[in-house]
Amino acid sequence: MSTNSSRIAEGVFADEACDPVFLTQKLVRCQSVTPVEGGALSALEAWLEPAAFNCTRLLFSEAGTPDVDNLYARLGTEGPHLCFAGHTDVVPVGDEGAWTHPPFAAEIHDGILFGRGAVDMKGGVACFLAAAARYLKGGGALPGSLSFLITGDEEGPAINGTTKILDWMVEAGESMDACIVGEPSCSTVVGDTIKNGRRGSLNGTLNVRGKQGHAAYPHLADNPVPKLIRLLDRLASAPLDNGTDDFEPSSLQITVIEAPNTATNVIPAFAAAKFNIRYNDSWDRERLEAWARALCDKAADEIGARYQLGFEGTGSVFVTKPGPLVDTMVGAVKAVTGKSPELSTGGGTSDARFIFTHCPVIEFGLVNETIHQVDERVAVADLETLTKVYERFIASYFAGTVTG
Repeated sequence: MSTNSSRIAEGVFADEACDPVFLTQKLVRCQSVTPVEGGALSALEAWLEPAAFNCTRLLFSEAGTPDVDNLYARLGTEGPHLCFAGHTDVVPVGDEGAWTHPPFAAEIHDGILFGRGAVDMKGGVACFLAAAARYLKGGGALPGSLSFLITGDEEGPAINGTTKILDWMVEAGESMDACIVGEPSCSTVVGDTIKNGRRGSLNGTLNVRGKQGHAAYPHLADNPVPKLIRLLDRLASAPLDNGTDDFEPSSLQITVIEAPNTATNVIPAFAAAKFNIRYNDSWDRERLEAWARALCDKAADEIGARYQLGFEGTGSVFVTKPGPLVDTMVGAVKAVTGKSPELSTGGGTSDARFIFTHCPVIEFGLVNETIHQVDERVAVADLETLTKVYERFIASYFAGTVTG
């Protein structure tokens, strides 16, 4: 008997682990607002360990950031290795009084499950766990390994989560052949969209120095605000590109403008702004920074502005081209829902931006209509549909030993 078969024989999923609705309710009731673990990872461990998954809790720290608890659980030691990546941390509930149903009660009304994280993304985690349980309890062959990479830091700084898990995996000799990220990828119904790539994201901070003075005597001061606005206009009005075969046009959006001044009769000493660039595969970070600096240099020379420009990247652009991994998920979606999913690289970002450097990765999950909103919710029927898609994908993956 192979190593993997022995491990499967040693452990059994509880019947409750096959029910995505039950699992989603249990996870939603864990108040795991970033960076608090809230019992969510412990709940996953309690379902995975009896099924012979080797579970490792990973607590990571870094100065200036909160400690974050994470979970890596693997069944099997051989390849191919299919990993499911996700997060159990959630954003704050906001105005709790505005919720129709308590945000951590996971109540079901008229076939709809309400709760923070129901879609983003405890529902997705629950569905993949239920799919794995059904597949293995049904006697599905596992000629390889199946794992869960679950962080508690996706909605937060994303410093002590997936990136450090991946570093730990490399040091531990753990490698993945393919990864599914269970973020809510669909727009209207489960099955309409697979995310097979993401734009890169680059944040910029622009500071313009001036000279403080009385508003009635502008000739004795140097107002940085108009100069900042001129530089920002130059950045915001310059087209980046027209899009590519896989991505929509890149976009620069001004997000913050501020001056440290509360008096209306005082010209401030400096003004600052922040902007975000979502860029496609015709750019990389180095070229984008050079482009922005060149525009600012030219505008600053024209108006005599003294400025500083800094950058912070939050993720590189990537695309997973149609091939075995994408095609297997498309096939699973079609088989269960009858739909032909759109391949999309639009929207925000996810931890797939870190995973793509380790293995091919795609995102597929629930409908994203209510994520981060008051009354975040998911249809119970959608949880069952997604579980069936995941189970079909797991079976097809190991039947075809997809690796790319």
